[in-house]
Amino acid sequence: MYVSTCLRVYFRKENKMDLGLKGKIALIAGASRGLGFATALALAREGCRVALVSRDADKVREAAGKIASETGAQVVGLAGDVSQADVPAQIVAQVVEKFGGLDLLLTNTSGPAPGAFEALDEAAWKNGIEFAFMSHVRLVKAALPHLKKSQAASVLALTSYSVKQPIPNLHISNSVRAATAGLMKSLAMELGKDGIRFNTVLPGWTVTERVEELIQFRAKNSGSTVEAEMAKIIAEIPLGRMADPEEFGNVAAFLLSPAASYVHGVALAVDGGIIKGTF
Repeated sequence: MYVSTCLRVYFRKENKMDLGLKGKIALIAGASRGLGFATALALAREGCRVALVSRDADKVREAAGKIASETGAQVVGLAGDVSQADVPAQIVAQVVEKFGGLDLLLTNTSGPAPGAFEALDEAAWKNGIEFAFMSHVRLVKAALPHLKKSQAASVLALTSYSVKQPIPNLHISNSVRAATAGLMKSLAMELGKDGIRFNTVLPGWTVTERVEELIQFRAKNSGSTVEAEMAKIIAEIPLGRMADPEEFGNVAAFLLSPAASYVHGVALAVDGGIIKGTF
């Protein structure tokens, strides 16, 4: 009886799951393209008010306009480089001023430079840490006062399946992504008492611009072709294909939503089964 009652709460008449996102305010970093954009689109479709952030002012405003046109949601595009120490606080302030608060935060950046270990100098490592780790730290720190006022506060860090299975020639990414997952788990333990959920999502190979760039790098580095490198990757994925960004966006939207209200401190892979470990 209890289970059937819960199901009735979560499902609409058309058998679509109600994520409880209508009217929630979301800030999505790295959202002008790829997985950030896919997540923003999924949230807007569920009725969220969404703020997109990207370093490229023209692209982020174009992305915001596209989502608003498709969904009818309130969407704003904000320009800012979240790897710069003062920018995350400025962005959060703009979102709060625009929408009156903040409920959901996706921390996300594009990946650090690829390369063999001996080819990566100290500047590359420092840039990677600032860009792909400290941006998460600063965004969360800036958002916390507002998240503590929310009745549905949720933070999701976008990392990579390399947290559980390192990827060749992505030494910086493998390292800082794992650090970000550790940060989210630590925050889950410390701040769960404040009603804020913290989770990490680990995407696998998905058809995005970033993945295209990595495959081109692999082809050039090995003297191979893009097609050959693509085939090698797909051969490792049990589902036999790369993901569509929308498939990732749907999972991210769920994890951020009140429908996942007891999912906390989790690092969830959306990888088509490529991670070989049991856990």
